[in-house]
Amino acid sequence: MQLIYPLNVKNEFVFNSSPRDFTVEEIPLYEFTGEGEHLVLQVRKKELTTWEMLDVISNHVGIRRRDMGYAGLKDKHAMTIQYISLPAKFEEKLKAFSHDKIKILSMVLHNNKIRVGHLKGNRFKIRLKKVLGVQKDKLDSVLKWIDENGVPNYFGNQRFGTDGNNWEDGKKLIEGSLKIRDRKTKEFLMGAYQSYLFNQWLSKRMELSHLLEKFTEAETEQVLNLPKGSLKGTKSQPNFFKLVEGDVMMHYPYGRLFTVENLEEEAKRFAEKDIAPAGLLPGKKTKRAEGTAGLIESPFAEEINLNGARRYAWIQVTDIKKTYIEEKAHYELNFVLPKGSYATNVLDVLRGGEA
Repeated sequence: MQLIYPLNVKNEFVFNSSPRDFTVEEIPLYEFTGEGEHLVLQVRKKELTTWEMLDVISNHVGIRRRDMGYAGLKDKHAMTIQYISLPAKFEEKLKAFSHDKIKILSMVLHNNKIRVGHLKGNRFKIRLKKVLGVQKDKLDSVLKWIDENGVPNYFGNQRFGTDGNNWEDGKKLIEGSLKIRDRKTKEFLMGAYQSYLFNQWLSKRMELSHLLEKFTEAETEQVLNLPKGSLKGTKSQPNFFKLVEGDVMMHYPYGRLFTVENLEEEAKRFAEKDIAPAGLLPGKKTKRAEGTAGLIESPFAEEINLNGARRYAWIQVTDIKKTYIEEKAHYELNFVLPKGSYATNVLDVLRGGEA
């Protein structure tokens, strides 16, 4: 899968996705009440998937995993701090809980079970190694660009399985050439295909933005086989990611969908980080792009028997902090991303992707 990134740079560094060099911490959507029938645990884990961690705790207290709540799935190859919930009656049993890869950091009562997506975002801590000499200055420069502009919101490789190709089974399920009985497995694989199509669409839009950096609107229309005049008003936009007529936008970081009508005005609002373009996860009951945006989106808008959605195509990276440890050649980064976004998008822009 070819993914295109906004900066044509090449930075060399080493990043190991390991608990020593990669930490992810959930930022709750709201404060917990301190009362109620549910117990919210702040849990630190390493070398386990969220499912494996839930199994360990559910087996300890003697309940089914489905009776527990969680806000998001976290990386196995990182140190992760996340929130889960279970019935408050198990508080005493949890005081005796001990595991070499799981630590319960805190417990607090709450009125509701935690649901998937009940997050503001995630805070990432990443250590880059072998950052030598001029590489440090180059990383500083790219990080400044990221702080000012944001990054594309590709789905990360972990969405596509160990071999990166589970979306192919999702496509076969949709085409009817593969049969799987288990509903959850089917929906997961078909969802991976939705994610693949989103990434392909985003790569096409990134290609358009790259072309407009180098060529005229008319030349870009020719390269992409778009109607004459369809990119009018795009090249002069202040953002790297260029909006086109008929794009679907969302208020940022939360809010309703709407369609671009005044290109100049919406590009200004995008530059001010008030709104952001929203790409298609194809399926049922989904708002479709119109006009030029609809033409570009059409090849990736397959009929899929799942509910579709719109997903931010461009996200902001906030609370960025960096430390350079010269004697170790370590470049340490802290930053916050919205929920559902991948730290690999920041790393890939820092490293320099395909262009």
